[in-house]
Amino acid sequence: MQIEDIRVTVRVNRELKERAEILFSYLGLNMSNAINIFLRKAVDERGIPFPVKADSSGFGGLSAGEVTSAFTLAVNQEIAQKQQKGLPVARYDTASGRAYLENADGTREYV
Repeated sequence: MQIEDIRVTVRVNRELKERAEILFSYLGLNMSNAINIFLRKAVDERGIPFPVKADSSGFGGLSAGEVTSAFTLAVNQEIAQKQQKGLPVARYDTASGRAYLENADGTREYV
């Protein structure tokens, strides 16, 4: 049985998309990988794979925006620490669809 991939188009807030790309890059994923993971998990669990409530985000009482902001801050701090130590930082090039390591001198090593 051959599986056929199809294109799915969704509309999202620009800032949310950019923040998600930062997160997924940090995790070694791209947007397509992350969405596929979500869809597979939802199908496996036959529902949304995390709590969805009107009064709570499912993140210890924090809103999704607060969680995103805290995570983004933590990622940016980690990147800054690595750069200060001269260590490479994992990034994702959305134009080429490839992950790479960015060295302290700005050079890239594509993976």
